[in-house]
Amino acid sequence: MAFTYLSNYPLEEAREIFLKALKEAGLKPNVERVPTSEANGRITAEAVYAHICAPHYNACAMDGIALVASLTYGASETRPVTLPENSFKWVNTGDPLPENHDCVVMVEDVIETDQGVQLFSVAVPWQHVRQIGEDIAAGDMVVPSFTELSPSALGALLAAGVLEIPVIRKPIVGIIPTGNELVAPSSNPKPGDIIEFNSTIFSGMMRDWGCETKVYPVASDKPEVIINTLKTAIAECDLVLLNAGSSAGQKDFSIEAIQTVGSVVLHGVAIKPGKPTILGMATRGEQLIPLVGLPGYPVSGILVLEQLIKPVISLMTGRQSQPNEFVEATVSRRLVSSLKYLEFIRARLGNVGGRIVAVPLNRGAGVVSSFVKADGIIHVPQNVEGYEAGEKVRVELLRPMKEIEQTLVITGSHDPLIDEAIDIMRRTWPDSFVASSHVGSMGGIMAVKRGEAHLGGVHLLDEASGEYNRAYIRKYIPEGGVRLVRCVQRSQGLMAAKGNPLGIRGIEDLTRLRYVNRQKGSGTRILLDYLLKQSGINAEIVTGYEREEITHTAVAAAVASGTADAGMGILSAARIYDLDFIPICEEEYDLLISESAWSMDSVQRLISVLQSDEFAARLEKLGGYQLDQPGEIIQWN
Repeated sequence: MAFTYLSNYPLEEAREIFLKALKEAGLKPNVERVPTSEANGRITAEAVYAHICAPHYNACAMDGIALVASLTYGASETRPVTLPENSFKWVNTGDPLPENHDCVVMVEDVIETDQGVQLFSVAVPWQHVRQIGEDIAAGDMVVPSFTELSPSALGALLAAGVLEIPVIRKPIVGIIPTGNELVAPSSNPKPGDIIEFNSTIFSGMMRDWGCETKVYPVASDKPEVIINTLKTAIAECDLVLLNAGSSAGQKDFSIEAIQTVGSVVLHGVAIKPGKPTILGMATRGEQLIPLVGLPGYPVSGILVLEQLIKPVISLMTGRQSQPNEFVEATVSRRLVSSLKYLEFIRARLGNVGGRIVAVPLNRGAGVVSSFVKADGIIHVPQNVEGYEAGEKVRVELLRPMKEIEQTLVITGSHDPLIDEAIDIMRRTWPDSFVASSHVGSMGGIMAVKRGEAHLGGVHLLDEASGEYNRAYIRKYIPEGGVRLVRCVQRSQGLMAAKGNPLGIRGIEDLTRLRYVNRQKGSGTRILLDYLLKQSGINAEIVTGYEREEITHTAVAAAVASGTADAGMGILSAARIYDLDFIPICEEEYDLLISESAWSMDSVQRLISVLQSDEFAARLEKLGGYQLDQPGEIIQWN
């Protein structure tokens, strides 16, 4: 009687059928918690947030002297300022900024004299000082779900006070070689002996893909032996590879064994080599165990593992491979580099309008967060001063080009809700890739206008009309080609120390406080300027008006640290730092989306996330948000 395969599916269909069957049966990653210091190469099981700020104190960024910047006012090349010894303190890089000092002058700019020191240029507050939360602010998402942890990422997490991490447990893959003819590797095999080396190949592949392996002794060609060995492997492993015996020969017992201990999803795939592949499953308690019957020929086995089993391993580990290749990209902003060195600048990458856009990340010896966020590394050759915005740059990829092509590029105003939305996307669609950066609302508008981002977060109040965002879009993008989409309403106000010890009631109190501001072009900065104007307050009399941070959480960190008495921000940031919040207004935070990007899968996924119950629940936890038909098109130019 002729043997008939149970199925003969095309490769793509077979892959989809098996993955769907495993997902519906409940296959999912297993989670464990490990010390951060031991988590290199592991995959995060959920988003990980900073416990403390990095740096957690105001740190001197240069060797030199710490002083009060106002003492240097009036200094010039022709009229230097002389400071006595008691007016400054010598410091080294990394030292805490001495109390009641607000800047550092590097040693190269200090001339020592008998009377003290001479300075030939004016210092400004907070120069050469790494402020609390400059790199990472407590409460910031350091790494999202399903992210492979690099040594640098571990450094960023430890800098953020994260000592233990929930990671996906490495699946244990059991490998069972079968066949009376198999012998251990030998330099002198007898005729008829077949050296068993497939398990070594398969073990190496599994380990490369993030698994542990357990190779069992060769099982003889007896159904009961194979079945018993398979039962043992199911009890000890998370996935089992049964090697050889999947075809139609007299000693091919794999199909019988798999049917005995579990169930067969399909047997036979329309590929050559690899047709007699068996894909099945069994259970151990509530845990699902995928079972794979591999052909005996090594080329067949390797092909099946790469084409059919690697996606299963990815599902179980959350791991994504990273190629080592270069691509030409358009740099989104000006880069200045030294002529002395070959410089490497980490960047976010995405395909916007058919071109690869590189968004440079913060650089500096202490900026460890860039290692976590980077998609590639821009190589600036020696003897090149840098690049202007719009120039082509050579980028070494840290992620596959396919992922970058599919990456959604988001820029504009900062809000923690963007990180939460991205994390939900990653959890729902692990093949979603998002590059997010914070450049303020005006920066977001101009990035979308120039084709450097797919979308941007905006919250810009028009003084004349009192409306948010619409007037700015009409003014700066009169040519159209964009959609303004409703996101959230949120509370803006002043953040103050717990208990509000200074009795802050509103904008009028800023004249007697130390303030920390947002960067120029941010919606919060524009709102503050509008409120100051309404109150008849000149910005020049607000102490700290020129002190800038680029995120709400960084502003909150400055207030929580005591280096500022107040800062404008959103309620969710105040809650993260357990600060008092004095409400000022309710504002619209919307998304400006390029018309050309509207039909992208990633954009539509984001829209669906905004409308999801999980997103609403996360915003409720953050506090200070109201949802009113999120995803609705407000304006279409």
